[in-house]
Amino acid sequence: MSLIRVLFLGDIIGLPGRSAVKRYLPLFREQYSVDMVIANGENLAGGTGLTPDTINDIFESGVDVVTTGNHGFDKKEGLSCFNTEHFLIRPQNYPPLAPGKGYVFWEKKQLKIGVLNLQGRVFMPTLDCPFRIGKEFALAMKKESPILIIDFHAEATSEKIALAHYLSGTASAVIGSHTHVQTADERILANSTLFISDVGMIGSLDSVIGMKKESIIRRFLTQVPERFEVETKSPLIWESVLLVINYTGEGVSIERIRKILEPSPVS
Repeated sequence: MSLIRVLFLGDIIGLPGRSAVKRYLPLFREQYSVDMVIANGENLAGGTGLTPDTINDIFESGVDVVTTGNHGFDKKEGLSCFNTEHFLIRPQNYPPLAPGKGYVFWEKKQLKIGVLNLQGRVFMPTLDCPFRIGKEFALAMKKESPILIIDFHAEATSEKIALAHYLSGTASAVIGSHTHVQTADERILANSTLFISDVGMIGSLDSVIGMKKESIIRRFLTQVPERFEVETKSPLIWESVLLVINYTGEGVSIERIRKILEPSPVS
């Protein structure tokens, strides 16, 4: 039985995350015999949003498809990227007039993989229903390819788990993103759908979800708005999952990859 190996990277945080991807992704692609790489890129530019230069960095580093979420549109200069970069997507349950699209098919030789981006609504900005939109587009995409991977960018683990069960058997994998904290609940659901609540992040370990901890602690202590900055200290944390899927779209295995990168590739 032929198997497809997909590496899904956690939220890439600013320059440290981009530098780590540039330096280490080629090594991990070879080590894990990866066929395709998906990454969440909504935090590429200064920890929030993206720009033409930062998205170009990621594609040049070997990422095949970039998903986003609630911070994807934070940089005005990055809005045009959603209409010009074919393999950059935003959540499909955004309003139809939002820039870009929420799904894409990636093809290489005779291999075709669908990627769908959705965003949750619990503790998040109000969008259209990810369950209804997710089912509608997942069923439509399955007509073109049996292999479908979903990035569900959401806060609440309950919402992520519920959506994964709802789309079990339709999606090959439902991968949670957004919290920047890798969870230890990876599993194969009924009907061979791969799942993890959150894939994690690529950024500084000595931080609060990739940002300088001092300003975030002050925000909690004072409730006064603070400007958050990306932490660049070593060591960096690399969090991702390796998905193994067969050609009929059934998930075979999911493996968490969590590595401490020392020294930091950021000077």
